[in-house]
Amino acid sequence: MTPASVGFQCPECVREGRASVRAPRRGSGLQAAGRRWGAVTLTLIAANVAMFVVSAISAASVGNSPLDNYASPVFTSLSQWPNGVHYLGEWWRVITAAFLHIGPVHLVMNMLGLLIFGSELERQLGRARYLALYLLSVLGGAAAIQLFGNPQVPVAGASTAIYGLMGGIGVLMLVQRQDLRGLLTLLAINVFISFLPGVSLLGHLGGLVAGALTAGILVLTRRRPAAQIAGLVSLAVILLGLALAVPTIVVLGI
Repeated sequence: MTPASVGFQCPECVREGRASVRAPRRGSGLQAAGRRWGAVTLTLIAANVAMFVVSAISAASVGNSPLDNYASPVFTSLSQWPNGVHYLGEWWRVITAAFLHIGPVHLVMNMLGLLIFGSELERQLGRARYLALYLLSVLGGAAAIQLFGNPQVPVAGASTAIYGLMGGIGVLMLVQRQDLRGLLTLLAINVFISFLPGVSLLGHLGGLVAGALTAGILVLTRRRPAAQIAGLVSLAVILLGLALAVPTIVVLGI
């Protein structure tokens, strides 16, 4: 007999009882990471890292160092070159540029920001709304670069989206009446850094504004799904239109 909490049980009863209890399932490490950091956030990070590897291999294929990934045919074809977007009709550059980075330090810094801010927004907004905010921030940064940037200088990086995430978090914190001083201080430091040579202030500010606008739409229409979709689509059309159609005014100086 086997001692039990109340009395005793025979060995056969114990074996039958154990057989009827299902062993708990252990999730994989990837599933655990997805639950902690967000599946969309990790997917975006993986896409950025993959593009860096592709551009590094491309640089090596033409005799350059893999760390100089920007000196590669892939980077040249996918970075946001305003004249290429406007005159050559290479519209995809306004999107693909946000998945390219200039060197490993640039990549690591942006991915760290994406992990911190993205995971929090994905938790609050859900996957679809968070992804919409991310992509609209990319378009906002691209539109600003096309409108006001140097038409001959290629630009790349996920910074436009990262600033959009900060703008989105700011709106949510404002609605929730949280203390914004920490976020505003961080934004001020990053905007100051954006004035350094080789950093796209326009892309950062464009992403920040687009992210804040997107979060505003999500908040104002949170109980009206149809209106929310319409608002997001309208903003996407406006930003894409500005990025692809209006640059002729700036480039030609009209």
